Amino acid sequence: SRQFWAHQVENGILGEPSSFINSVPHIAVVWGDEDVSFLRERYDAMTQNPLYAGMEYSEDRAELAEWMPLIMSSRDANVPFAATRVEHGSDVDFGSLPRRMIAHLEQQDGFDLRLSHSVKSLRKSKRGHWRVVVEDEKTGKDLEINAKFVFLGAGGGSLPLLQKSNIDESQGYGGFPVSGQWLVCQDQDVVKRHSSKVYGKAPVGAPPMSVPHLDTRIINGKPALLFGPFAGFTTKFLKKGSVFDLFSSVKPYNVAPMMAVGRDNMDLTKYLIAESFQSHKDRVASLRNFFPDAQEKNWKLQNAGMRV
Repeated sequence: SRQFWAHQVENGILGEPSSFINSVPHIAVVWGDEDVSFLRERYDAMTQNPLYAGMEYSEDRAELAEWMPLIMSSRDANVPFAATRVEHGSDVDFGSLPRRMIAHLEQQDGFDLRLSHSVKSLRKSKRGHWRVVVEDEKTGKDLEINAKFVFLGAGGGSLPLLQKSNIDESQGYGGFPVSGQWLVCQDQDVVKRHSSKVYGKAPVGAPPMSVPHLDTRIINGKPALLFGPFAGFTTKFLKKGSVFDLFSSVKPYNVAPMMAVGRDNMDLTKYLIAESFQSHKDRVASLRNFFPDAQEKNWKLQNAGMRV
């Protein structure tokens, strides 16, 4: 990705790199004898690969305090700690990046961007072309588009579009929406004490995407700290979708696969239920595993994206 973005910068497409990517070290931290032993073995294995040749490992409290002062403050001296660090990590503003790429595409011939348009129907003709009818949400008027190819890149909105297409491959797919939430701190006195992305270990039974981490993020040029992720249950497929999205996606042909997912992933189901019932106090308590001196008043819960 970085090679591709560098090429785009060199060709004047993405502009100033600091507007979308900044250097931020990536750190993995553990505590307790068992996890320290695990991290040491992990470090020994990973550094055999040339891609991780620059990774550092430390159990020294003074050095760890230099790497992550916020996390090492007020720690029990009797609990062993260890961390690995990759100095050349980065933070990417994934909001700024596509806006800049699309701004360049808009200057090219043959590119037309239509925002606030929703797909009403998607049908393939006998000639193999696609007839797409979209509604302008501002005027209520329909627009018909004929295309040789249609690519669905709609994130959580992809399943309803796939079902509208009525192609054979759409049969049997179901979707279960999960919202992502983060604790966000914009108090600059706290923010300036932490300049890395620090990852812990996910709880037993939790999905890989739930690995807790305390991140330095630079969004629209302003630094902030984010801790999470926390999962929330929702019936929407998009942040600004309808509460009926999940129910309207259930069809006779995907009931069995959706039930099988619930049956075969009970750990995930229990995790999502527990996450949904957490209070702000519970979430801050999780944060204090990373930042013992965290104050509730400095952290606000914000909804991030959706996963289906």
